[in-house]
Formats: sequence, structure tokens, C-alpha cells
Amino acid sequence: MSHPALPSADAVFATALAASARGPERNGIFALWLVVRAALGAAPPAEPPARQPDRLRALAQRLRSLSVSPPLRRSLAAAMADLLSPRGAAPAIVLSHLVAPSAECLNRRVAEAVAAAARAARPASRPA
Repeated sequence: MSHPALPSADAVFATALAASARGPERNGIFALWLVVRAALGAAPPAEPPARQPDRLRALAQRLRSLSVSPPLRRSLAAAMADLLSPRGAAPAIVLSHLVAPSAECLNRRVAEAVAAAARAARPASRPA
């Protein structure tokens, strides 16, 4: 089962990819898209798949081969480290840390999609 926020994030990233020229900007959008999908895959309401750690390690390897701007590269590496860590940050926090580098290195629309994914990844509050 996929996260309910995934289709809207996919649409924004696909549009941004289609509008960007080849190079670091397109690679950055693609890398960010992969990380957003991975974080949403680990976010509530669904449980992460059993093979989530293997998928995250493969994604980290794939991200190393893409040429992206240095600020975005550092942010993506930190996000992957948090997602891979057994005591890592929640997916919503990981995504919220990617908003500023996305706005700085890519464009506002992509940053807004990341912010929306971060809001959607927050666990529902429980009644007291």
C-alpha cells in the first residue's frame, strides 16, 4: 500500500523533471523525488515494507552516482543517514529538513511539494 500523499508529489516531480534541462538541476529533482518516495514509504499510516533497509541502502548507492549541487547533496546524504539509522528521525522530520535546500538549489514548486509531503508524513495525533 502506498502513502496517500504520493500521487500529488509524483505529479509535481514529474512536471518539474519534464521542464528541466539535463544536468545537475534535473539530477537534483530526480534524487529528491527518490528520497521523498522512500520517506513516504516509511511514513504512517502504512508500515514500512520488510525490505525497506535494503531499498534505502540501494537508494543511497544510487544517489552517490548523481551529480547534484553540493548543498542538496549534503542534505540528501543526511536524509538517507536518518532514514537508515535505527534511531533515526521520523520521515516527516527528514522531509522537512529537505525543504530549504530544495528551495535554494531547485525551485519553489518542488520545495512546496516536499513541504506538503512532510506535512502528510506526520502521524495522526491521538486523542488523550
